[in-house]
Amino acid sequence: MMKLYLDICVYNRPFDNQHQERIALETSAFIYILRLTSYFCLAKDFIKVDYKDLGRGRYVVALGFSAMDALHLTLAEKQNVDYFITCDDSIIKLYRKHQDIMKIKVVSLLEFISLEVK
Repeated sequence: MMKLYLDICVYNRPFDNQHQERIALETSAFIYILRLTSYFCLAKDFIKVDYKDLGRGRYVVALGFSAMDALHLTLAEKQNVDYFITCDDSIIKLYRKHQDIMKIKVVSLLEFISLEVK
């Protein structure tokens, strides 16, 4: 079974201004993910933060990620997820710059849907 880590912005997408085409598309993609196999029912892993995680988080911050984004990415790495899914262009841009250092794949919501549809 595929492990996904949905960034907070993905969960917030349905509450954003739906008059923008991209946001409406990403909202539809989020709803599609939920319908795939009701991921919320399958969510059973709780990721406990420890001091090692904070060290890795500081390293990820040094790459240019915000502290909160670095923590999310670090926890996703710790959990060995298949994909970290986000709507945040700055996370994706920084990830692409440093993807050789990151231990997970970071994709946009729409990229993930296109991978899933193939």
